[in-house]
Amino acid sequence: MKKLVGADLQRLSVSEFKTTKKWPFVVVLDNVRSMNNVGSIMRSSDAFLCQEILLCGITATPPHREITKTAIGAENSVNWKYCERTIDAVNELKKNGFAVFAIEQTSNSVFLQDVQFSDEAVAFVFGNEIDGVDAEVIALCDGVIEIPQLGTKHSFNIAVSCGMVLWEYARTRV
Repeated sequence: MKKLVGADLQRLSVSEFKTTKKWPFVVVLDNVRSMNNVGSIMRSSDAFLCQEILLCGITATPPHREITKTAIGAENSVNWKYCERTIDAVNELKKNGFAVFAIEQTSNSVFLQDVQFSDEAVAFVFGNEIDGVDAEVIALCDGVIEIPQLGTKHSFNIAVSCGMVLWEYARTRV
């Protein structure tokens, strides 16, 4: 067995990534405080051919050293846009035909493994590390997806949550 490195992996260049057909999903970050989380989410979004990331509210935008440290170049490959208000971003996505899902724990959330993703364009809204997705934003969403947890804690790190959701979305598409 040989560990694959560098050229063995045949990864896309940034210019190739920019022209490659993306999967029909968008990541929305609702007031995410940690720039390290933003960078990590950019990296996961690159790995799963995300169309775009919407950085909303207090969410930091590139260029910034703390984002670059964890994005490792994904801030240059994945399309991103800043939106002052998450509500406006969600309304625009819905107007453009996206089904919008908050990743949150609510009384009517559906466990991630039970979600049936269709071929329609979808947006995943991830919330602030302390308060989660804003209640007004949740009210606009088409549904809420919850990641089941079995231990004593009631939340995952936002970048970890994003990786799990994008993996499950990708797994159901290939």
